[in-house]
Amino acid sequence: MDKPMDNQLSEAAVLTVIEAVKADYARFPAAQSYDLYAKDVYFKDPMNEFRGVARYQRMIGFIQQWFRHIELELHGVERPQTNAITTRWTLHFTAPTPWHPRISIPGWSELQLNGDGLICSHVDYWSCSRWAVLKQLFHGP
Repeated sequence: MDKPMDNQLSEAAVLTVIEAVKADYARFPAAQSYDLYAKDVYFKDPMNEFRGVARYQRMIGFIQQWFRHIELELHGVERPQTNAITTRWTLHFTAPTPWHPRISIPGWSELQLNGDGLICSHVDYWSCSRWAVLKQLFHGP
């Protein structure tokens, strides 16, 4: 994994990434800025763990293909370290079942930037269990 280097990025470079991430969230999952990611980006969420921007693109494509009425609601962006970004969000979507339940998953993402200003690590956390998400298929959010 590319190791983040705190002293090599300018403030402007980090702010540019933050603005691009905000724009990606606003139109998620369409037209994502994959050029923000290092080629070998590490990605992890409660359902997946892998390396590579190509795999990340395929995962976003899967979401776009199977789920409907997707909305990634951004609640806030923080910078806990120079080259780290934390986003807080809620993902809403309609599940691909005959009764079309609306699912909501609150969570946060921890993004690390490498010395080139690319996201080298993207780790998503859910503020609820996978079981709580599964129960929404039958009982709603």
